[in-house]
Amino acid sequence: MHVLFVEPAFPRNQREFVRALSAVGARVTGIGESSPQALDDELKGWLYRYEQVRSVTDEQALLQAVKRAQQREWVDRLEATVEAHIMPTAKVREACTIPGTTTRTAYLCRDKPAMKEALRQAGVPCAQSTGASSAAEVREFIKRVGYPVIIKPRDAAGAAGTWRVASDEELGHALDDSGVERGASVAVEEFIEGHEGFYDTLCIDGRVVMDFACHYFPNVLEAMRTRWISPQVVCTNRIDAPDYRQVREMGARVIEALGIGTSATHMEWFFGPKGLKFSEIGCRPPGVRVWDLYAAANDLDMYAEWARAIVQGRVERAPSRRYAAGMIALRPECDGHITGYEKLDEVRTRLGDHLIDGHYPAPGTATQPPSAGYMANAWMRVRHTDYDGLRRILDYIGQTVRVRAKPA
Repeated sequence: MHVLFVEPAFPRNQREFVRALSAVGARVTGIGESSPQALDDELKGWLYRYEQVRSVTDEQALLQAVKRAQQREWVDRLEATVEAHIMPTAKVREACTIPGTTTRTAYLCRDKPAMKEALRQAGVPCAQSTGASSAAEVREFIKRVGYPVIIKPRDAAGAAGTWRVASDEELGHALDDSGVERGASVAVEEFIEGHEGFYDTLCIDGRVVMDFACHYFPNVLEAMRTRWISPQVVCTNRIDAPDYRQVREMGARVIEALGIGTSATHMEWFFGPKGLKFSEIGCRPPGVRVWDLYAAANDLDMYAEWARAIVQGRVERAPSRRYAAGMIALRPECDGHITGYEKLDEVRTRLGDHLIDGHYPAPGTATQPPSAGYMANAWMRVRHTDYDGLRRILDYIGQTVRVRAKPA
C-alpha cells in the first residue's frame, strides 16, 4: 500500500506515524514543509519519497503535491494527524478521489456549532450552543440561556482563545478580544458545570476497535489560566467498569453521527449536575503525546496499531489495561528563566519504576506561560497498576517538586 502522510517531521512525534506505517509494510511518501536536507537519516529511512510544500495547510500546494505523487504511481491513502491539517487534507483527498475522512466529517469535527447541532439531532446530549458573528447575536443567546457562557473560536482546539463569561463586564472584554465586534465568527455555549474528561478511540470502518478514557484535574480552562496549579491528565485502567458504559455508548453514537470511518478520534466530555454532556471531537489522535501514555499503560505500540488499521484494516493487540498512567505539568514559579528544581531528584528516586519519563528544561531556559500548554515547561509521566495509587503519586509530585525561576 502507498500512503501519503502529511507533515512527517513536525512536531517531533509525527515521525512515529511514519515509522509505524513503514514497519507494517506501507510505502510512505511524506508531504511536509521542511527541506529534504533537513530530514534526519532515520526518518529518511522510513520514507519512500518526500514532497516539500510551502505550507501543508495551503490547500492548493497540498493538492499539487498529491497530484504529483498520483502521476508517478497509485496512491491508496492520504493521512493527517494534526488538527490544523485535517480539513485541507480532507478537501484534497476528495479532489483526488482517495478514500478516507470526508470534508463533511472534517467540517463537523471542526466547526463547534455545526458539530453540536448534528449531534443533538442524533440524540447526543450537548450544551446549548450557537454560532455568532455579532455582539447582538451573542447577547441574544445569553438572554435566552443566562450566564455563565463559553465563547471560543468556531474551530478552536483545547482552551485556545476560550473565554468563560459570567457578567456583562466580562462579556465586553470577551467580545473585544474575540473580534466578534469586528465581524469574527465564534461559538457561544452554555457553561456546563462538572468534571471534564476525554474519550479516545481507534476506529475501523466506523467500528471502535480500541478505546481509552482519561480525566483532567482540574478542568482544562482553569488549568490553562492558573500558574500555581500543576495540572494532571490521567488515563484510567478501569474503563471496563459500569461507570464508563455511558461514555462509551455516547462515543459510539458520535462516531456514527459524524460519519467517521477509519481514523483515530479524540472527544471531550463533562459530567456534573446535568449528567453526561458531550463537549467536542477531533478526527485525529489526542495532543500532548497522550498516545505515549496509552502505550506505557497498555503494553502496546499505539502508532503500530493505528498503522495496521490504516494499511491492513485490523489491529493486532488489545489494550492490556495493566496500568493507569498520567502526566503532570510542572510550572515555573514566575515568567523569566528557569534557575533550578527543588526536590526533583528526591521525587524521581522515590518513584522508581513508576516513573515513565520526564522533561526538565535546563537552568537558563526561558519559561513559557500556563496558556502554552501541558508540555511547555517541565513535566513527568508515571504509571501504577491501581488508578487511585496513580492519583496519589501525581498529587505527591505536584505538592513536592518546585520549578524555580527568576524574572527576565
